[in-house]
Amino acid sequence: MADLLRVENLSKSFALGGPLWNRRRVSAVNDVSLTVQRGRTLGLVGESGSGKSTLGRCILGLTKPDSGQVVFDGVEVQGLSGRALSDFRRRVQPVFQDPYGSLDPRWPVGRSVRESLDCFRIGTPADRDRRVLDLFDRVGLNPALASRLPTNLSGGQRQRVGIAAALASEPELIIADEPVSALDMSVQAQILNLLLDLQQDLRVASIFITHDLGVVEHVSHDVAVLFRGAIVETGDTDQVMQRPQHQYTRTLLAAVPRPR
Repeated sequence: MADLLRVENLSKSFALGGPLWNRRRVSAVNDVSLTVQRGRTLGLVGESGSGKSTLGRCILGLTKPDSGQVVFDGVEVQGLSGRALSDFRRRVQPVFQDPYGSLDPRWPVGRSVRESLDCFRIGTPADRDRRVLDLFDRVGLNPALASRLPTNLSGGQRQRVGIAAALASEPELIIADEPVSALDMSVQAQILNLLLDLQQDLRVASIFITHDLGVVEHVSHDVAVLFRGAIVETGDTDQVMQRPQHQYTRTLLAAVPRPR
């Protein structure tokens, strides 16, 4: 199966505070290479500070890497502009961790879902209205909620809105950065099952960023373990879960609660 996304030797560091002539740099992502195949989910797992979110932002084009390449569908992402950049943004969509911070508090949530349809001029205005209501229904929300503000919805409902917004432009790749960590446990399960159902129905590829290997086991086909900015283990999810090769992976697995 052809790779939809290829990351090659990507590195990113940040300067710490202090005088310009004496600033120390800290490496957030260190020589990372990975691939994502069409229709498959890659779980990117590591503890807080391991570089997961920075890597996700580099792939999305929100953070410029120091070196390395991000190649999407055979095209180098660095340096895209104009129509090519707009096309990339339509085809690669994020789902953020904070279901409230990712929505404009002044807008009815239906407008947030419709925003990418307007931005990319997808369909007629009437088509866009219907698409928004269809998306609410697909993610398990009453379409009547489209007229409400984010403050009138629960955390789980807001995250469903965020997922609907990501799906609006019919992307080929979704990058979900800790999409359930801010939610209650019962709501987490609902959102994870929703993401799993959508992946199976729509065959959209995704990168699922998390610190929880138990979550990765539930939603991912493949897994990459990130430790201090570097990938220390990759493979099929079942293989990594059952026969971990790196001590850090074993430590993460030991932290996953298991029912007796």
